[in-house]
Amino acid sequence: MKAAVFHSPGNITCDTVDDPVIEDASDIILKVTSTAICGSDLHMYSGGIPQLRPMVMGHEFMGIVEETGKNISHLKVGDRVVIPFPVACGGCYFCQHDLPTACEHSNPEHYGPEGGLVTEKGGALFGYTDLYGGYNGGQAQYVRVPYAHFGPRKVPEGLSDEQVLFLTDIFPTGYTGVMWGELKGGETVAIFGAGPVGSMSAKSAILHNAGKVIVVDTLQYRLDQIKRLTGCETVLWEDAEDVIQQIREMTDGRGADLCIDAVGFEPDRNLLDRAKAVLNFEKGSIKVLEACMSSVRRGGIVSILGVYPVNYDNFKLGQIFDKGITIKAGQCNVHPIIDTLMDHVHSGRVKLDDIITHRFSLEDVSKGYEIFDKKQDGCVKVVLDPWKLSELK
Repeated sequence: MKAAVFHSPGNITCDTVDDPVIEDASDIILKVTSTAICGSDLHMYSGGIPQLRPMVMGHEFMGIVEETGKNISHLKVGDRVVIPFPVACGGCYFCQHDLPTACEHSNPEHYGPEGGLVTEKGGALFGYTDLYGGYNGGQAQYVRVPYAHFGPRKVPEGLSDEQVLFLTDIFPTGYTGVMWGELKGGETVAIFGAGPVGSMSAKSAILHNAGKVIVVDTLQYRLDQIKRLTGCETVLWEDAEDVIQQIREMTDGRGADLCIDAVGFEPDRNLLDRAKAVLNFEKGSIKVLEACMSSVRRGGIVSILGVYPVNYDNFKLGQIFDKGITIKAGQCNVHPIIDTLMDHVHSGRVKLDDIITHRFSLEDVSKGYEIFDKKQDGCVKVVLDPWKLSELK
């Protein structure tokens, strides 16, 4: 089969690899009909998250059941399903407490309670390094889905792939960031990052009846798109202090009730930012998180959806304490909320596919990664068709 294979930073190509096979009685083999490139994939692409051996990429995918293990009775060949990005067993302590990203069984070689840099990680993720389980991902024509008694969700009749594809990750992730904010209606939500997760956070804030949604980004074209899709207010990041001041001015000097970091450790950085990271032996920067903590009101909440894989000195604990800020962070626990979100899509309360800017064949995956990483051609979200022939040859 054809698959997008990571070889080294900046080198992801469409290769011919072995077809997956059933390895456990609770597996299914999925024929992938749609898959997408996620911002988290770019962390591997950039080398920010290490991976030494080749791996099939991708954790946003859906498709048609091709084969089932003998313990799978609720799914049959031909069923159309969407797959949550965490790999979770469904039976351990954490899965039973709605925390499948902390699954005790899916990542046995690297799992542990500490949450370390390279050991004692959480549960597994599809296509996201050996540190997170080493499972091949779904940027491929076929993929093995373990624990299929727990993860896959059937797609209602009448919904296209693109209408539901983002239930795999970015919509639940954006929704979780807003859900953590405990909105009651009428609050101000400031979202840092107008990429796919930031866009889904804005849509989710509207679903939660936020009074004002402010989106911050360094690129005007991304702000223009999210404003057109949601009607939110936008702030162009040119200087952190100016952004913070603008948000305070828009909130009677108090700051936003909820700030969402939808960027993570690899924001746009100047030479000084990069030099500081080298001197501090740090990976990337926490400049966006710091802006969130300054922009949120006293007693407010900061949701961290962007990835932060390492530790950082000079973390502003004193500011957090003085302002009484609540911080919530982590990988999104898709399984407990995906059915509710599917209903939002099915009922038409939210539209997800309008953020797609580029569609490529799987054969053209290298081009897809390049324009997404470099933010070329107005790119916000790339969807790949595993069965379409290349248009670039």
